[in-house]
Amino acid sequence: MNPIIPEEIIERANKGMTTKEDALFLLEVPPFKLFELADRLRQETIGDTVTYVVNRNINFTNRCIGNCGFCAFCDNTGYILTIQEILEKVRDAVSQGATEVCIQGGLLPDVDINFYTDIIKAVKAEFPHIHTHAFSPMEVYHAAKQTGITVDEALIMLKEAGLDTMPGTAAEILSDRVREIICSSKLKTDEWVDVVTKAHQTGINTTATIMYGHIETVEERIDHIMLIRDIQKKTGGFTEFVPLTFMPYNNRIGSEMIKQGRYATPGIQDLQLYALARIILNTHIENIQASWVKLGKKLAQVALYCGVNDLGGTLMEEKISASAGSTTGQFMSAEELEWFIKSSGRKPLQRNTIYKPIINSDQEQMKLKVA
Repeated sequence: MNPIIPEEIIERANKGMTTKEDALFLLEVPPFKLFELADRLRQETIGDTVTYVVNRNINFTNRCIGNCGFCAFCDNTGYILTIQEILEKVRDAVSQGATEVCIQGGLLPDVDINFYTDIIKAVKAEFPHIHTHAFSPMEVYHAAKQTGITVDEALIMLKEAGLDTMPGTAAEILSDRVREIICSSKLKTDEWVDVVTKAHQTGINTTATIMYGHIETVEERIDHIMLIRDIQKKTGGFTEFVPLTFMPYNNRIGSEMIKQGRYATPGIQDLQLYALARIILNTHIENIQASWVKLGKKLAQVALYCGVNDLGGTLMEEKISASAGSTTGQFMSAEELEWFIKSSGRKPLQRNTIYKPIINSDQEQMKLKVA
């Protein structure tokens, strides 16, 4: 049987009104029919430009009081970077042309909001023009709780310190059933929604993520994306959506999966998830980002024909996926990213964190629709 996509499903996708039933149906059609629809919506929304950002990841500690069963990064005998060590990494990033530093770390038991604001203030004091993309909703929630203040107050303090945007990580799967099993000490679904919603209301844009491919159901994946859509309708504060496939190595949840004969998600499932994200989020979130670290470079290139229009960043230093078994590297230069995009038949464009184009001499004629 080779079902075609009914016209009414296509029409709802065009209008940004895809239903859960539509999404489930689309997973049953031949994959390339799904990819074709997602690719058309991508082309109509953003054109043939594929963006990337020159950035550096800085994980300031791998110590953490959390109990996440999917984490291979945590080591409670591990390191904590000093502010001077963080600044040295920022200096190195700036010297390589970075416009953004992404700063995150484990949850420390004896820090309050000042620990986080001091990092941002120090970075901005020396590099006022570098974009600080820092601290997950979990870190903000933790900082507020440790300090005895509200999330609203913590966000205001971070913004006043110079925080520009936040990564929408710690989302994993926005289902309390799943969260109770894989990260019971983490904030609940409604708490994650509360933090990102308040961040948007404070004037702090965030990304949105999903970490899939472990114990969640297909329905829970779809529910997650639709919840992101609902938040975006209310706030307009998400800059992009980033699916992140679960890496099942060197962690408790992955070990249990492997005993059952299950491993990392097959590539077709990854591409289906990217395509569904484009379709469900059509007219709401323009930018769908592929993680070349998670997918591998070649599959990330294929994802450009499944609804993806952004390849993320150069990273320069990527520890979390590497610790969980990723073998695709921790750095990809801007030159390689551009070659990678051009060889896919697309037009590369360097952007900043909020998707404003950074034009160089080779890109003067390129334009990018921005959120």
